[in-house]
Amino acid sequence: MLKEPSFTIGIEEEYWLVDRETRDLIKESPPTMLDECAKELEQQVMPEFLQSQIEVGTRVCETIQEVRSDVVRLRGCVSRVAANHGLAMIAASTHPFARWGTQKHTDKERYDIIAQDMQGVASRLLISGMHVHVGIDDDQLRIDLMGQAVYMLPHLLVLSTSSPFWEGQDTGLKSYRVAVWNTFPRTGLPERFESFAEFQRHVDVLVRSGVIEDRTKVWWDIRPNVRFPTLEMRITDICTRVEDAVCIAALYRCWLRMLYRLRMNNQRWRGYANMLINENRWRAERYGFEEGLIDFGKGVVVPYAELLEEMLLLIRQDAEYFDCVAEVEHARQILQRGTSAHLQIKTYNDAKAAGASNVEALKAVVDMLIEETLHGVDG
Repeated sequence: MLKEPSFTIGIEEEYWLVDRETRDLIKESPPTMLDECAKELEQQVMPEFLQSQIEVGTRVCETIQEVRSDVVRLRGCVSRVAANHGLAMIAASTHPFARWGTQKHTDKERYDIIAQDMQGVASRLLISGMHVHVGIDDDQLRIDLMGQAVYMLPHLLVLSTSSPFWEGQDTGLKSYRVAVWNTFPRTGLPERFESFAEFQRHVDVLVRSGVIEDRTKVWWDIRPNVRFPTLEMRITDICTRVEDAVCIAALYRCWLRMLYRLRMNNQRWRGYANMLINENRWRAERYGFEEGLIDFGKGVVVPYAELLEEMLLLIRQDAEYFDCVAEVEHARQILQRGTSAHLQIKTYNDAKAAGASNVEALKAVVDMLIEETLHGVDG
């Protein structure tokens, strides 16, 4: 009998560094900033593609409460160090008005290769995300669950949206980050594989041909991580509030365990063609939770609130198992309050209605993001 996976969990987040005076993204990272963060966080902090970004990763956690504690610690440290340099950090998948043409990428071989290979596509990579890792030691199980978990990816994106603005314009999308990311190769929904060996064979064709250096350059919305025995969910925007990030991580973990329980009962989640799931992916990217997603079985668009209640019912046993009922049910509060994207648009519109100029309204959005990023975090 297959041993139950560890279902350990961890989160990676990518933050922006903004100038406190201008509220714009910095162009060059302070030379000592990463080292200052590393004194406290060690290997949990690292550079990202752009110098205006900094990436953090939690420890391998057993409980969702440990995840929350670590995210709070990571955000607190980066915020303190940034403040010492006259900077602030924000957790949002796009900056409200920064321009991609002015950014500099980090001087690192991997990033140099990406910039050279992708050219103008890489230059526009002014986006940040959140990745959730769940430990599944068995290779074959990891591939099997990946193929079933794709169904729920748009449902998770809906709850995370934080990128409505691009270069000072309201894009009309709740997650413009996804639109930018779609221009990269080897992104989007993964192929479906019958075995881990089949997955390896296909990716190794790209490696052997020299198209990519290694499997880390397969950037699907969900993928078997190369470095760790985890199934890595990558579709979501970064959440501005810690509690929203924790909620999504808990939902993803519980969904995977629910799929595992089905397998143990010789059942599985019904598979749907990527063309259908991509339609929900687009609806999540465009509307967030406002216009609902397609219920493929019924063949109709269903309000997201109804789909959420169905999801919470399906994973109730798993939420109790992981002691995270409160965390997954926080999704209801996200719907009531709105995601970061909703709050950004409201902040902008409220400022404009009060007589602010376009620039002033956009700066007000940045100020809101600075404050909300540290909501619940001890500075």
